[in-house]
This record gives sequence, C-alpha cells and structure tokens, in this order.
Amino acid sequence: MKNIPLSKTHIALGAKMVPFAGFNMPVQYEGVNVEHETVRNAVGVFDVSHMGEFLIEGEHALELIQQVTSNDASKLTIGKAQYSCLPNDTGGIVDDLIVYRIKETTYLLVVNASNIEKDWQWIQSKNKVGATMRNLSDTYSLLAIQGPKAIEAMQSLTSHDLSAIPFYGFIVGDFAGIEHVIISATGYTGSGGFEIYCKNSEVKQIWDKVFEAGAGYGIKPIGLAARDTLRLEMGYCLYGNDIDDNTSPIEAGLGWITKFTKKFTNSEALEKEKQNGPTRKLIAFELNERGIPRHGYDIVDANGTKIGEVTSGTMAPSLNKGIGLGYVPMAFAEVGSTVFIQIRKNAIPATVVKLPFYKG
Repeated sequence: MKNIPLSKTHIALGAKMVPFAGFNMPVQYEGVNVEHETVRNAVGVFDVSHMGEFLIEGEHALELIQQVTSNDASKLTIGKAQYSCLPNDTGGIVDDLIVYRIKETTYLLVVNASNIEKDWQWIQSKNKVGATMRNLSDTYSLLAIQGPKAIEAMQSLTSHDLSAIPFYGFIVGDFAGIEHVIISATGYTGSGGFEIYCKNSEVKQIWDKVFEAGAGYGIKPIGLAARDTLRLEMGYCLYGNDIDDNTSPIEAGLGWITKFTKKFTNSEALEKEKQNGPTRKLIAFELNERGIPRHGYDIVDANGTKIGEVTSGTMAPSLNKGIGLGYVPMAFAEVGSTVFIQIRKNAIPATVVKLPFYKG
C-alpha cells in the first residue's frame, strides 16, 4: 500500500483512511453529507495525489496523443486542457484522462490512479513515432480546491487573477509561495474551483497556506466519499464503474469527446457504432420512492426482467433522493421512461432523466 505525501496530515486531521487504487487515502473526515455541502456552498480541499501524471514531449508528442486519445488534441493551445479517453482495440475504454498542453511540444496527461501502470504500458505500446515519455506520477502531488468560494478564498496566494482562468484553462505560476505550480480551472465536482499540481516536496507548504487563506471562507478537508457523491450528482463517469474496457465511449454518452475528424485507435469501429446507434446506453435515473440504489443492483423492467445493472448510485445529498447511472437497452433509454431498481425484495420505480442531476 502506497502512502501519499500528506497521509500523516490527514490522519492528524481525523480522516478515516481506506485502501483505494493501491494507495492509503482519506475517505472522509466529518462525514460525507457535511463535506459534500461544504463543496457545494463554500470551499473544500481534496488530496488526490494518487492520480497519475505522464509528460509526453518532442516533435511527435501531438502525433502520439492524437493516435491514443479520442478527442482532438490538435485544438489545444498552450494553457488549455481537454477531457478525453483512451480507446482500446475492441470498442472499450482503457481509461479516461485530461490532456494539458504545457508548451509548444509538451503535454501533460493526467490519468486515474488505478490505471497508472496499465495506461503507461498502453501508450508506450502505441508510441511508434519516438515521442519522449516520462512518468511523473510518483513525484507529483495534486490538490483539488473546489467550491463557489474557491476563487475568492485562494486569490491572496497568487499574483495571477484566478477569475481570469477559463474553465479547462490553466496557468503555470506562483501559488502559496511556490513558483511554477500548475493552477488549473478543472475538477470533478461541478461546483467550480481549481486543481493544483506541484512537486511532492512542495505540497505540505501549499496545503498549510491554502487552509490559512481559506479560514474565513469555511474551508474544510474533503474525502473521497464526498468526491464520489459530488461527481455522481453531475453525472460524471467513474472509471471502473460507469466506463471500463468493455464500455464504448458512444454508449457511455461520451460521443462529445470522440472526434472522427482524425484517425485514432479503433476509430473506424466506433464511427460505425455512432452511425448505426449503440444497442445500449448509459442512463441517468432518479428513484420515485425512498431508497438508495447501489453499484451492482439489478435494473429491471415492469415485468421484473433484468435489463441492466446500476453502475453508480447514491442518496444525493444536494437533492435528497436516490440517483444512479446504469446501462440499459435503447428501448428503455428515453428520458421520461420508467425503469425499476431491484433493492432487496422491492422493485423501486425510477425515472430516466437528463444529466446533470444537480443543476446548481
């Protein structure tokens, strides 16, 4: 089990630590609902230093990225990031990731912690063009400072105007007394804020100064459990639950990051799938009665016949109702349709809805 650089800090703050993707991670501090509401209404800090970071450099860097990712990275200018995925050869997804254009021929790829080794080997296997690859995952930390008060609370820590950084834009600048920090207007909560990339040796200073600066804004440390409820209220996919090696980006509703203006791994098969329409689709549903849908619960039709499974589900703290995602045949995927979630002996009716669940 790997420890992230600030694990002792989290333990001292009373965090409940759990194994996650091979790392000892803080899952909660005060409790999921309190932490969730802190991010929705004020500002909270997640330590997500378990995430992976790869640097792809050189004159063929873009060529390699275009080959392995579904989105069109040629559209990225310096200071811009984009959400994308790594398609596999059989119609599924190796991982989802964010691509940053740092310099003219330097890109940063941020991947899921559980897939660091898998992604590295996958990209390396496709690197026939001689792009320079460096795995920085063990040397970099990542803090997600999220919530509507993030800009105001953090502005004193940098000479840059945080309100001027557009969504999915970033700068490399000073932050909390450290030079050359990546300040990125990204995050997986739907409540605004930033992600801060720094070296492991710098993260303690940044963490301490962030909490000093945010003291008057109700800042709190937030665990992975609230990160999950926050992302689910937005309908953001979680790798290993809602997308994996056997789900296509088309059926997962990720057609918007799958650009057929270029060739990429398995693009011809995915383009056919888009043209013909997938046979199943990832739906979002809200329970019509009390109940909590959980990962793995059956989705059934009116006759009780299984038509799918819940991939992610929770009691949404901001909505006070059971919500979830899951794959069903196209006949059941229309917004407004009724499906049923099998919770123990009861088939609870649920309505298929349009994302996001949380409108903010």
